[in-house]
Amino acid sequence: MSDIVDVTGRLRKMPTEASDPVSYVLAVGDARVALNELIGKPLRFDFEGVIRCIHCDRTIKKSFNQGYCYPCFRKLAACDSCIMSPEKCHYHLGTCREPEWGETHCMIEHVVYLANSSGLKVGITRGSQVPTRWIDQGAVDAIPMLRVATRHLSGLVEVACKAHVADRTNWRAMLRGDVAELDLEHERERILALIADDIAILRQEHGVDAIREVDERGLGLSYPVQTWPEKIKTHNLDKTPEVEGVLEGIKGQYLIFDTGVINIRKFTGYEVRFRVMDT
Repeated sequence: MSDIVDVTGRLRKMPTEASDPVSYVLAVGDARVALNELIGKPLRFDFEGVIRCIHCDRTIKKSFNQGYCYPCFRKLAACDSCIMSPEKCHYHLGTCREPEWGETHCMIEHVVYLANSSGLKVGITRGSQVPTRWIDQGAVDAIPMLRVATRHLSGLVEVACKAHVADRTNWRAMLRGDVAELDLEHERERILALIADDIAILRQEHGVDAIREVDERGLGLSYPVQTWPEKIKTHNLDKTPEVEGVLEGIKGQYLIFDTGVINIRKFTGYEVRFRVMDT
């Protein structure tokens, strides 16, 4: 790749590849910029004051749910409350905002997993999103625990797990890199024993084959970080349209600069100019 990088367009979530370390690409409009090789170089983002909905392309003043306009946020199934709280899925009630979308995204097999991102956490994802989901959360280790028939059922299992384990990532701890090692195979056995009664009830209601314990191996992940930040300062394009600094690392969906960190996913749909600055 040429040292000259100067591209303009809408930001998108960074595509990743589970290599060692994880490989990142910055998506700006139609351009795709390999980021790992830019670590150690000064970069700059200039927000050009335009935000476009990632679904309908209308110009908006404020984005909702990481890139949508308010009308799309209100009508799309991808923005419904059950996406963040899958136990609230209402497809079976016939009230899904987009039944066809629900069939392809929710009424399919999901994985209930354990991950170590800022400590032990439980999470769920579609089978096709492994290991992408783990990378986006900055997990250093993750392991499948159960495979379940639907998103709704995965949410009910997650609720049972949350009585014993967190379901959130402390993103500041994740970015500092001070994550203690965990034996996830042991933790999987421990959590399964704790939720055995809950699983038995759910199997009675939804069928024995609807929830399957798995003995799949976990995945360790490393990230391209040259220097971990001691203090976490965040860049916000809404408040400071110019972000510049030496890229020191990438983890989750965050770029780590010597001047602070920026969550690229938060600014999906923002029109920016991205440049590698002269040294």
